[in-house]
Amino acid sequence: MATTTYDVRIWKTEIYRGSRVTTYYVRWGVDGNRFKEPFRTRAQAESFRADLVAATRKGEAFYVATGRPISMDRMDASMSWYEFACFYTDAKWPRAAATTRRTLAEALTAITLCLVSTERGMPDGRVLRTALRRRAFNTALRDSEDVSDEMRDALRWVASRTRPVSNLADPTTLRKVLDGLTIKLDGTPRAASVVTRWRKILNNAVAYAIEGKLLAVNPIPALKWKAPRNVQVVDRRSVVNPVQARTLLRAVPGLKETGPRLETYFGCLYLAALRPEEASALDETNLALPDTGWGELHLGRATPHAGKEWTNTGDDRDDRQLKQREPGEIRLVPCPPELTAMLRRHIQLFGTGPGGRLFVTEPGDPISSLTITRIWSRARAATFTDEVAASVLAKTPYDLRHAAVSTWLNAGVPATLVAGWAGHSVEVLLKIYAKCLDGEEVRMRSRIEDALGWKPDKPDRDGGPDRV
Repeated sequence: MATTTYDVRIWKTEIYRGSRVTTYYVRWGVDGNRFKEPFRTRAQAESFRADLVAATRKGEAFYVATGRPISMDRMDASMSWYEFACFYTDAKWPRAAATTRRTLAEALTAITLCLVSTERGMPDGRVLRTALRRRAFNTALRDSEDVSDEMRDALRWVASRTRPVSNLADPTTLRKVLDGLTIKLDGTPRAASVVTRWRKILNNAVAYAIEGKLLAVNPIPALKWKAPRNVQVVDRRSVVNPVQARTLLRAVPGLKETGPRLETYFGCLYLAALRPEEASALDETNLALPDTGWGELHLGRATPHAGKEWTNTGDDRDDRQLKQREPGEIRLVPCPPELTAMLRRHIQLFGTGPGGRLFVTEPGDPISSLTITRIWSRARAATFTDEVAASVLAKTPYDLRHAAVSTWLNAGVPATLVAGWAGHSVEVLLKIYAKCLDGEEVRMRSRIEDALGWKPDKPDRDGGPDRV
């Protein structure tokens, strides 16, 4: 998302006449966000407003976070990392998905703790991390009055003890930050995929700091630091075969409460390779089903779980377009006869919820991700032996999607078709599922034998090997 914009509107100065003091408010909008600045005199207000107007006439860009033109922005070389990180959060917040907001807060929390100038008087670590992640780096809740005194004290402490942003230009400081991102609290290595995401966020924040004249250049590329290798492949040990998958699906309806309502949900993940957030968003308008046989699923939206503190609506799930797609873009997925029957049976038994949504609780609310995870864990425990249940086989519901894509590829479906159905690019598809192609290596070895003209020895009439 852009940190600056030329979308600026300046309105007439608003006058508030109080019982003792008259206040003049200069009001303007930047990229759809409203700002206003109070002044005690009309002259001061008109002077400030004139500066804003002059900046727009000169074609100057305005910062989305602060609402100020670049020439007037409040950021200066002495700004602390904590203050800057709050500005950066506000710049990203309006257009970011709820899950992206949460990831951003997690990354900025880790970076901020690496830039503390001293540990003297440091508050409890859990309280400090929670205060940063859920308050400081959450635009909607930062100024909320519903915060404990312990959290307020923690934020005051960190606000006064983070290094200036300019310190990132120092290789020693920057290396400390990057190294800090790779280690979890218990001292074990953090997942390479998480480190990669957080490093990208740091890199983007540095670019924003350069725009604000807090840094001259990006120091990260010049630093001799090697990121952990990010291996983006599916562990074939987690992929179930058709017998295992159907045994798991049959176990779900026998689980009390929500279990019967989730059999078809898990079926969508296994038989149509839907992402969990895509299956959660399914409604009747997405279905093109015959009475029997092959149908189609027309996917147009997803509802990933983010937590109510990160969404604009206050719901636990965010309402978004499909992953890597523009809003309104549709993805067509074939619906096998088995899934067609499951979907029709599900609607007959449970009906639909508000807006035609398929997978809802009895009162009509969306089924929470926690409930889905709990039911799946219980299905594994009911299906597998203790030894298998402790393994990575179908450890999460997402592994059903991996099994579906692997099955399609092993059945010989062209990668271009599989990529389109699964919502991947062909390059990413083959990279992720390279180790899940059963039998491919055996076939290739056979071709090499044929090319070499090699044939296994056969016994002759005397029982000995053939001689050439």
